[in-house]
Amino acid sequence: MLSIFKKFKDGLAKSAKNIAEKTGGIFSRKKLDASSIEELEEALFASDFGYETTEEIIEETQKAYKKDKDLRGKDVAGIGASVLKRVLGGSEGRIQFVDGSPTVICLIGVNGSGKTTTTAKLGYQYKQDGRNPMVAACDTFRAAAIEQLKEWSSRLGLDIIAGQHGADSAAVAFDAYQAAKARGHDTLIIDTAGRLHTKSNLMDELSKIRRVLQKHDEAAPHYSLLVVDGSLGSNSIEQARVFNEKFGLDGLVVTKLDGTSRGGALVGIYRELKLPIFFLGFGEKPEDLQEYRVDNYVDAIFGTEEDE
Repeated sequence: MLSIFKKFKDGLAKSAKNIAEKTGGIFSRKKLDASSIEELEEALFASDFGYETTEEIIEETQKAYKKDKDLRGKDVAGIGASVLKRVLGGSEGRIQFVDGSPTVICLIGVNGSGKTTTTAKLGYQYKQDGRNPMVAACDTFRAAAIEQLKEWSSRLGLDIIAGQHGADSAAVAFDAYQAAKARGHDTLIIDTAGRLHTKSNLMDELSKIRRVLQKHDEAAPHYSLLVVDGSLGSNSIEQARVFNEKFGLDGLVVTKLDGTSRGGALVGIYRELKLPIFFLGFGEKPEDLQEYRVDNYVDAIFGTEEDE
């Protein structure tokens, strides 16, 4: 089985390769020059790390270069990693499970972000961890989402509650909680709609789901996580801001990082909104959803640690 770090390293390979190509392999150079630092700045911008973070890395690198003209590429990688770990301090989100009733995790976001597959993958992860999860297909606006989650659940052996296409999604959520409680499930993961006729309708629908869940447990949903497509880069910031303002978020799941060279985007999202990141998605397999860890993310980007 691949180690967790290897998952991060492989999943963020395009972002790391993008930096390497645009800098001519700066991190493997034995000695730097002034132009190398300019190349690094361009590469960090291209990877969507954002202005502030990029400038902090460049400023630290320039200071180090002034002190030591024999600065090596691996020294610069270390500087970048150090800055990034400082910027991302406090960004790790962790699910704290409640006792005596199902812990409810509500996944929200726009269509195409990977909500439905993330619902199944998260259920799979918790099942592997020895928990007893149930998933709920509450994206009743999109028939394909219901069938997709049913298919995933069948393949992964997950218990599922699903309504019909066009059914009241809040009613499905209500029934799912009842079923989860009655069947002894300790975790309920809810897939919600990503698009209704208007944005206000979507927010109203999400609010209704919250209200009916609170009839069972006033603390539910215990976590509302926004699933964002990492390949959108910094464009995800505005999307996250709207959902956070209108609905209130506990954190993020960033998906599709294996297919993008813009893996720095989550840095900008966290820096702008200070929303913790709970999980990262690196591919289509059930095990490709991983708990977000700052050290693994940073070391995979800058190559500052080798897999064992």
